[in-house]
Amino acid sequence: MSELPEVGNEAPDFYVASDTGDSYSLKQFRGKKVVLFFYPKDDTPG
Repeated sequence: MSELPEVGNEAPDFYVASDTGDSYSLKQFRGKKVVLFFYPKDDTPG
């Protein structure tokens, strides 16, 4: 398991796939404002 970033620190670069199959990396948005939303209980009743 990787370490969680601390509040205020830069997020590490990562890649995600969209629902259309396109791939995006965080560094594509460098210099722009980006909101990252993490939620630990996706697809669970919790």
